[in-house]
Amino acid sequence: MRNRERGKASVIFAYSLGKAQRVLNGIDRSIGPIFTHGSVERLTQAYRDAGVDLPPTTYAGSVTNKKEFAGSLIVAPPSAQTSTWLRRFGEQSTGFTSGWMMVRGARRQRAVDRGDHADWPELQTAIRATQADTVYVTHGFSNEVVRWLNETGVNALPLKTRFVGDGDMSDMIDEESEQR
Repeated sequence: MRNRERGKASVIFAYSLGKAQRVLNGIDRSIGPIFTHGSVERLTQAYRDAGVDLPPTTYAGSVTNKKEFAGSLIVAPPSAQTSTWLRRFGEQSTGFTSGWMMVRGARRQRAVDRGDHADWPELQTAIRATQADTVYVTHGFSNEVVRWLNETGVNALPLKTRFVGDGDMSDMIDEESEQR
């Protein structure tokens, strides 16, 4: 709200699959317009199609009047942080939401104004709330998480991806158009 009062865009970097939708789900819907990166918008629409109630969002690439971004919230994947895509939003304040924000220095290394994280109990609550028959775990300490889940009665398997480090699934989606 403070950024809105100052006419600054608030940019939250969150992984396109899951974390971005969790951020959107927790947003006060009276905050004002919410814009999304293409990969976030596509996956958010998939959540809506599956019956998940999320606040209205607008694909940022469809906006022709850049003044609409002033005071708004933008949700984008971490890969957008180092791209020219951010220039369209003008003055902005950035934040990052990830389990990595618990690691000392991660916020400074990411060069963001604010950081948030999901802690272990929240992660376990989210996993159990899905009531999924099988949970696929990727990124971070996936083998340890899989072992713990299996030991506590949740069928879990590691999901190998071609990504390493803290990349996100949005890299799998053609973002060439996002860079324009």
